[in-house]
Amino acid sequence: MNKINWGIIGTGKIAHQFAEALAGTEDAQLYAVASRTAEKARKFADKFGFSNAYGSYAELAENDNIDAVYIATPMSSHYGDAMLCIKNGRNVLCEKSLALNLKQTEDILAFAREKNVFFMEAMWMKCRPVFLKVLEWINAGMIGEPRYIKADFSNYIPYDKNDRLFRPDCGGGALLDLGVYPLTFADAVFGAPDEVISSAQLRDGVDVNNSIILRYSDGRCVSADNGFQLQLSNNALVSGTNGFITLGNWFHCTSEAVLFNSDAKIVEKFVCEPEINGYEYEIREVHRCLRQGMKESPLVPHDGTVRVMKLMDECRRQWGMTFPEEEK
Repeated sequence: MNKINWGIIGTGKIAHQFAEALAGTEDAQLYAVASRTAEKARKFADKFGFSNAYGSYAELAENDNIDAVYIATPMSSHYGDAMLCIKNGRNVLCEKSLALNLKQTEDILAFAREKNVFFMEAMWMKCRPVFLKVLEWINAGMIGEPRYIKADFSNYIPYDKNDRLFRPDCGGGALLDLGVYPLTFADAVFGAPDEVISSAQLRDGVDVNNSIILRYSDGRCVSADNGFQLQLSNNALVSGTNGFITLGNWFHCTSEAVLFNSDAKIVEKFVCEPEINGYEYEIREVHRCLRQGMKESPLVPHDGTVRVMKLMDECRRQWGMTFPEEEK
């Protein structure tokens, strides 16, 4: 496998960012793109240099020359799009959140195992050098035993009922779009909690703000605020018995992490600016896994994706929030 042929399903904003990273990745081939219309697909293909453009997702999924497919459609479409690609034997990188709920998530992952294809949630945070350095510090005992995590992700976005973020039929809401990051961060450090305490402000069927507390039987705790109605600094803190770590603004894609001792003095600072736009790291991880014949990434393992989705299901249960697709 010299160059890896990539296909992209969806031509929205995040697909543009991903394609930019693909274009700058030496061993990636921009092979095909699919959109709802042939016109949109051709426009996207021409912009980035894809060889093929399709007006249907099925055409792309059925192309045996494609080594990996990146799914960049709205959350509510992930399940169908992922199952289509897996059915046709494609390896898949699917944008977060992977699906609407735990059942969809487990069905997707089970089908990927059945068809023996590689599958990974596109949780780019977990592939970035800064995140990996933070885990390295924690696992090396640099802050002692980690006891508390505070991570927020809230941006002010004017309400627009036509925007996918505010549409239940698109899998909208702050939880699946933003809250997935603090919960994934917490899961990577602490694992599954013993108790979930959450509240949310709902509008037209989706959460526009939410607050989540995860509690553990040994006293560890996680606090996260997420939403579209408040602008927060979106940083993160991991505090331990012998120090703490901070991740700068936009913690999920920050270029800097700082390690402090118990006297709040800097021990080490790690800075890593993206080489392209940050998406290159998850692309390289997919390439590494494919070249080594792996069906699952050790950086973004399936069980972590399942645990986080289970947490989000519990939060929505507490809020009484369901998606139209779940009510069919």
